[in-house]
Amino acid sequence: MSAAIQLEAPKMAEGTRMPISWKMSIIYGLATLLSLYFALNSDGVAEFVWKEIRPSRDGSNLLLYADQTVWALTAVIAIATAYSVYRAVRRQKQPLWLGLIILMALVVAFLTFQGGGSGRFITIAFLFSATITAAQPLIFGSMAGVICERVGVVNIAIEGQLLVGAFTGVVVASATQNPWLGLLAAPLAGALVGVLLAFFSVKYAVDQIIVGVVLNVLCLGLTSFLLGTVVRDTPGWNSIQFSLPVWSVPVLSDIPFIGPVFFQQTIITYLLYAALIALTIMLFRSRWGLRMRAVGEHPKAADTVGIKVNRTRFLNTVLGSSLAGLGGASFTIGATTVFTENISAGNGYIALAAMILGKWHPIGAMGAALMFGFASAIVDFLPLVATTPIDPNLLAMIPYVVTILAVAGFVGKSRPPAAENIPYIKA
Repeated sequence: MSAAIQLEAPKMAEGTRMPISWKMSIIYGLATLLSLYFALNSDGVAEFVWKEIRPSRDGSNLLLYADQTVWALTAVIAIATAYSVYRAVRRQKQPLWLGLIILMALVVAFLTFQGGGSGRFITIAFLFSATITAAQPLIFGSMAGVICERVGVVNIAIEGQLLVGAFTGVVVASATQNPWLGLLAAPLAGALVGVLLAFFSVKYAVDQIIVGVVLNVLCLGLTSFLLGTVVRDTPGWNSIQFSLPVWSVPVLSDIPFIGPVFFQQTIITYLLYAALIALTIMLFRSRWGLRMRAVGEHPKAADTVGIKVNRTRFLNTVLGSSLAGLGGASFTIGATTVFTENISAGNGYIALAAMILGKWHPIGAMGAALMFGFASAIVDFLPLVATTPIDPNLLAMIPYVVTILAVAGFVGKSRPPAAENIPYIKA
């Protein structure tokens, strides 16, 4: 009987055909049309500086004829799109590398189109360094979301945790004239918001999304109130003078391109590297990570083997929130910037989108956060290379448009932890 089943299984699998999905092919086709527009309107010479953040004409810069380069990149995108259509017709899965090729070609085509004939440098190292800076709060926020949601707690309050981390970090650093105390205070402030989230959602089983939204409003109102009262009366408490210094890692910082981008940063960036590696290993290779995932997937089964479900949820919610608070410090003392009202500007929600796109995995969330960070970095980078002024309101829309498109296109492929937003009440 089993042999018969084994013989019939391939026939059943062979007869089952997946429906044709044109979604990615249509997106790639739109990218082809956009690149074609760039090609038709490109002119002059584009000068790329890739080694250093500070540009100079030392003979190592890459000079490209804008029209020829963009036409070549358009051809690459068109060929990749045609291959995508071929795979769609054959009902084959669209590979990730195909999308990356099209995305990179489109970005280079866009930069070449903007910088051609402008006489300005297209500083690739500066753009990627700005991407790392812009992505820092997103990566910290997405890691906070991963930790909280892996134990079944939806952390909508990441936005508020980023805000209080940014505010507390700069105020404590300025008041004590010590940036290191500000660096310690920021995650503590985020953890305090996490305590409130865990207290209401875990202990009293209040809907986690409602609690998170309320905490975001609370944090925004509280920081705005303190900024307009206490900090306004004591302006020295909101100063860039006591921001974190930039540290260059010996040897590594001297590597062309890689050094200026990754190893000439503040300590927050290096803490980000360490936290990302540690969380990835611990989440999937430790008893702590196994218990987290068990609580988030099947809390009743976890309880039967002796895991204290609500305590695990409470502690990990506080831990994740402290990471978001640390990410908030990168807005102020990590970026040599004073605190302004609503400085996080929706980055907490973008971090949630990055976590979902990354399928609740730290590395996947980091990749999505870097994509959103790149979109934010473009906003500041384009005015430096564009030949014609660009409406700043249009530029400000870019990160949010990218977020909407990414979530609309890919969120359906992600599955959250099964017990997410379900309170556990022991019988």
